[in-house]
Amino acid sequence: MRSNKLLIDWLKWPLYFRIVLIVMLIVLLFGQVISLIEPEVFPTVFDGIWWALVTVSTVGFGDYVPKTVAGRFVGMVLILIGAGFVTTYFATLSAAAFQKQHSYLKGDTTFKHGNHIVIIGWNEKTSELIETFQKIKPYKTLVLIDDTLEESPLIENLHFIRGNPTIDRTLVKANIEQADAAIITANQHKNESDADMHTILILLALKGINPDLYTVIELVTGMHLNNAKRAGADEIIKSYQLSSHLMMNSYLAKYGLSSVYSELNPANGNYFKIEPIPEELIGETFHAASHALLEKELLLIGIKKGDKTKLNPPISQVLHQDDLLILITH
Repeated sequence: MRSNKLLIDWLKWPLYFRIVLIVMLIVLLFGQVISLIEPEVFPTVFDGIWWALVTVSTVGFGDYVPKTVAGRFVGMVLILIGAGFVTTYFATLSAAAFQKQHSYLKGDTTFKHGNHIVIIGWNEKTSELIETFQKIKPYKTLVLIDDTLEESPLIENLHFIRGNPTIDRTLVKANIEQADAAIITANQHKNESDADMHTILILLALKGINPDLYTVIELVTGMHLNNAKRAGADEIIKSYQLSSHLMMNSYLAKYGLSSVYSELNPANGNYFKIEPIPEELIGETFHAASHALLEKELLLIGIKKGDKTKLNPPISQVLHQDDLLILITH
């Protein structure tokens, strides 16, 4: 039983570590033996070990060469035994490196760091989102979860996890417990209602593992809006509503309003910001606050009171302590 336990413990060690240990023992043993057989050629044990290492690695400097038949026989045995283990060692390292690279490309490698952004679903929106992140927050690591891609998109600072995002095993691979936030895009391979239900199911899985995770989700219909709120979505992007509003505004404004929308891309340096009112602006009018913020290159466009938002309010409106300012900054 004792020998069986030792064998099991030995087999638990990594293969490459076991091979290295065997090669070291072979070098030490044959170095000692050759120094005993030919003490004139190998005056010290270290000389024997040096010869054994050079021989087993097939380098063969030739500075130490056995002279006797017994010494050469020891050298032959060393070459037959040792070279085989060395070859196996390097072959194992190569196979391990290839397997690791293959696992990474196929999305099987677990992400072990934290404070990352998890993006679920690969589509054109995701590609644009990743590009924007790389421009405004290049230090932020992104983890993409998708079950339609066969291989990683090979984008810098992007870790790919292939799998179903509603399954805990997939989310654990993405280290969702230590993530900073998660963004769920609508599944483009499903019809609108099914896509929204799938999004909410993913949201429930995320919140089940990390209840404090900040989540941004996309809904393509209004049917499941309340369910998304109940599931704990922190931010809901109503793409059906957003697209129609942009189209209507473009029609009413004409003269290429769509180019203005593109300028609000954070990657271009302009983005929305919501923040509490500075202490010195409490009690001031919207007009006075706008001038004060313009000096800081911040454009005040509205006020948020709880769940209610008011863009371009009357210039005489007074700002209160619990109000939030809606700004465009760069």
